[in-house]
Amino acid sequence: MLARMRKPLIVLFVASALVAGACGGGNDDDASSATSTSAKAKPGATTSSAPAVAAGAAPLTGLPLADAAKAKRPALVVKIDNAPKARPQVGLNQADIVVEEKVEDGVVRLFTIFHSNDSDPVGPVRSARTTDIVLATPLHRPLFAYSGTNATFQKQVSAAPLVDVGVERASGDYFRQSGRPAPYNLFTRTSPLFGKPAPQSSAPPPLFPYRPEGQPLAGGAGAGGAHIEYVGKNITTVVDWAWNGSAWARSQDRTPHKDGAGVQVTPKNVVIQLVKYVSTGQIDRSGADVPEAELIGTGEVWVLTDGKAVKGTWSKPNAEAVTVYAGPDGQPVRLTPGQTWVELAPVGSARLT
Repeated sequence: MLARMRKPLIVLFVASALVAGACGGGNDDDASSATSTSAKAKPGATTSSAPAVAAGAAPLTGLPLADAAKAKRPALVVKIDNAPKARPQVGLNQADIVVEEKVEDGVVRLFTIFHSNDSDPVGPVRSARTTDIVLATPLHRPLFAYSGTNATFQKQVSAAPLVDVGVERASGDYFRQSGRPAPYNLFTRTSPLFGKPAPQSSAPPPLFPYRPEGQPLAGGAGAGGAHIEYVGKNITTVVDWAWNGSAWARSQDRTPHKDGAGVQVTPKNVVIQLVKYVSTGQIDRSGADVPEAELIGTGEVWVLTDGKAVKGTWSKPNAEAVTVYAGPDGQPVRLTPGQTWVELAPVGSARLT
């Protein structure tokens, strides 16, 4: 498929392609074709500085990090499926940050970032999308684990600022887990992937500022949670977050979202970033467009932390910049140290509860 260019302030990666495959070591993708461009900042554009974290704290959680070796390693992104047949997943509660994105129809996938913890195993691993390229770009060349793609998108992954440790490059570190249907049975382990050579990579920058332990949030209004609907042509994924007194408990499709160990997902922070999705020109098997989230620019954000909701604005001037989530006073919202989920929710799809 011909490449398609959009020219706001920068040129973005536009689309990935996905070819279904149920066999071990092969492509595990489900979109039929690809279009793509490159994620480059406009010449002369400035990259926003990353927030600071306390000395000795993990950059992606703000929590104390006892293992100095882990502090120096790069981030590892694992694309994890979130379709009904993919649940329960393994590794969600061990990740530092999880970003939920719409991929096609009403199906969502998880851009799962590991740095301070490991998960052996982790999965099920699925394919990349062009939204992932912009998410990965500020992370200082992260390791990128995914289930494969077609030749057109592979060229874009190879040119992106990341280290490819997908199934085609590191097939010996992936395996099919028995008892699960293909293609929802592809798993890997973070430990061997962290050991892959990455000489040009470095530790990720902090993506959020954090409050000192025990310091209450200034501003914001009390909130019980949030409701999000990722609506598609044939499928709608319903996500609910509810404050339980210490964290935000997640439900999906009206059922508590638990990992493979039976533990419910309960991050300390939920960032609901309202974004526009645009068609990549790809069509999936159901006849639905395969979308891409527009992540460069500005928009509305709701930050759920410490039992409160802060309504503000997100901004990202170029692909390399760390997204800033500012409150009504224009200052970055300071999160509670711990795990954070970011919902790339379509505009008009969410409400506070």
